[in-house]
Amino acid sequence: MRIPFTQVDAFADAAFGGNPAAVMMLSAWPDDALLLKIAQENNLSETAFLVASDGAEADFELRWFTPGDEVEMCGHATLASGHVVLSSDSTRERVRFATRHAGVLEVARDGLGYSLSLPERTPFPEALPGVIEALGVGGVVETLRHPAGYAVVVVDDPATVRTCTPDFAALAQAGRYVVILTARGGKGEADVVSRVFVPAFAIDEDPVTGSAHAVLTPYWTAKLGVEAFVAEQASARGGRLTCRMDGDRVILGGGCVTVIEGTFLLP
Repeated sequence: MRIPFTQVDAFADAAFGGNPAAVMMLSAWPDDALLLKIAQENNLSETAFLVASDGAEADFELRWFTPGDEVEMCGHATLASGHVVLSSDSTRERVRFATRHAGVLEVARDGLGYSLSLPERTPFPEALPGVIEALGVGGVVETLRHPAGYAVVVVDDPATVRTCTPDFAALAQAGRYVVILTARGGKGEADVVSRVFVPAFAIDEDPVTGSAHAVLTPYWTAKLGVEAFVAEQASARGGRLTCRMDGDRVILGGGCVTVIEGTFLLP
């Protein structure tokens, strides 16, 4: 079997930035075990699989796999999938994806980049002692959680976010979380700075995480008293994205760059 393969740097203005994702078009869904093996072979934080949809609500069905498991929502690989579809058809302005756990997600052209619509996931205050200990950070202002599996630690200094060196083994044992460490940006920085750690899903640090900003956007728009802000995810690759609320949706903006096109040969 020959499967079209595209690797895209999402939330990036140039190659080698943002978060890489593989996008693979399938004619039908194979066994889940095979999808996981393909994702492990790609060895990226996410592989997005697309199958054309027969339904009226969406153009494609979409699923995402890390090298460790299937995830219930992934922002950067959805943006990458939208880039692949829209780049192949200049007449399209938007594309809608039906997902199994996150509803219908839309990617639309927006200037030189794209906008991505995700469901908002407002976090709620909750103690996270094991997570804080594993992160090894001080200056904690607030800790929050969302039941979809997000743990948020807010600190008082963006330098704490940038210099954090977690104990990843301990962080994985603290819970099956997407762990978000965040702070208000300093002078000359983006409005909000964050990093995202996902060792429970076989990813120590995710470079730029769209789904995490579905959690951060309702939190920070309320805290900063703004309708929109610019966010930086301060990983080694790094990335910037715009974030705003639209009712119960989070709208993220960013660019994509195709870096690899080819064929995955499946025995």
